Amino acid sequence: MPPVEQPVVNAVISVLVENETGALGRVIGLFSGRGYNIDSLTVAPVEDGRNRSRINIATSGTPMIIEQIKAQLDRLVPVHRVSDLTQEGPHVAREMALVKVVSSGEARSEALRIANAFRARPIDTSVESFVFELTGATDKLDAFIELLRPLGLVEVSRTGIAAIARGSRVL
Repeated sequence: MPPVEQPVVNAVISVLVENETGALGRVIGLFSGRGYNIDSLTVAPVEDGRNRSRINIATSGTPMIIEQIKAQLDRLVPVHRVSDLTQEGPHVAREMALVKVVSSGEARSEALRIANAFRARPIDTSVESFVFELTGATDKLDAFIELLRPLGLVEVSRTGIAAIARGSRVL
């Protein structure tokens, strides 16, 4: 009997690491060395004294691959804790995007209307362009960007996912 193919799932993994030179490189090296994909990556110090940093990684793979990723991350030297937010319960995940649209006439008006519907803020404007700032779930940002594509979208910059568990659960 042929092996049963496992579905590909998305995962948001938070990793608490010692804030030291090379820590991020070791985490990224684990992914690249084994051919795992990183869809989004954010890292920043999270404690007083800046001794520890939190790395949020959005990735995808079969459930077995996600388990391998977590186990391998947990064995890295600067890692204090690994948490799969998608498996361990409810969580909040958001990202921010800056979206530049160059347009005129009706397309310009339509871009403003769509931005208003998505609660995107115009943070820079000129006669021929807008830069919108939008924060939300990845799906929301993706939808906003797709709607602006035919209206003169020329550039997008995204932060990557910031994620945290809901309730009293902590990393």
